[in-house]
Amino acid sequence: MPRYALKLEYNGAPFAGWQRQTDCTTVQGAVEAALARLEDNVPTIAAAGRTDAGVHATGQVAHCDMARDWTPFRLSEALNYHLKPLPVAVLACARVEDDWHARFSAVERRYLYRIINRRAPLVHAAGQAWHLRGRLAVEPMQEAAGHLIGKHDFTTFRATICQARSPVKTLDALEIVKVPQDHGAELQMRLRARSFLHSQVRSIIGSLERVGSGGWEPADMKTALEAADRAACGPVAPPDGLYLTGVTYPDDPFESSPA
Repeated sequence: MPRYALKLEYNGAPFAGWQRQTDCTTVQGAVEAALARLEDNVPTIAAAGRTDAGVHATGQVAHCDMARDWTPFRLSEALNYHLKPLPVAVLACARVEDDWHARFSAVERRYLYRIINRRAPLVHAAGQAWHLRGRLAVEPMQEAAGHLIGKHDFTTFRATICQARSPVKTLDALEIVKVPQDHGAELQMRLRARSFLHSQVRSIIGSLERVGSGGWEPADMKTALEAADRAACGPVAPPDGLYLTGVTYPDDPFESSPA
């Protein structure tokens, strides 16, 4: 069966996350339903990361096995047609080797978290960012973030339902950029790692917000990390501002993709 890699974009607001569920609308379920309109008995698809309910993506990657030998462009066009009107789109499609895997072949995942810091309610960005009215101090947040870079036991920032075998992960980068706006500012937090624990990013962001708002000192982030105790984590940030922005592979399957 020919295997295809799919690069996906979606608005996570109407979905109960990526993973298929029997009684909820999910991104995986939507893509599999679209595939079922093209062929009978299409096997279950796999993704690079199982995003939670309400989390968005601009660069999710999945793979599917088809019975027919589709051209990648035609497969992406057909899927986009059958995905309407759901807020999911296939940005690119590529034929890959039979042993290529969207999850296990990945060597890096990238996330973006957006905080919009202003007094006025959000209009265009409602549901697309965490709205915080109180001003956040960026420099202490950057100092606190530095304590998380590298290889650590991230038990504190791991959901209790996380199924990963080990809480030890290596966080390669956590950059915080302040983008001024006419009536406030947007804080963009960009994280890179080979893999992440369940709710790790949102747990980290929620704790960084405690630092930015003055509830924690930057050193408190180090203390929380070293505690290796979920109870030491700050409030978990909402899903609205989180985006899976990209997945890296040893060889980019979409490099020459026309779709």
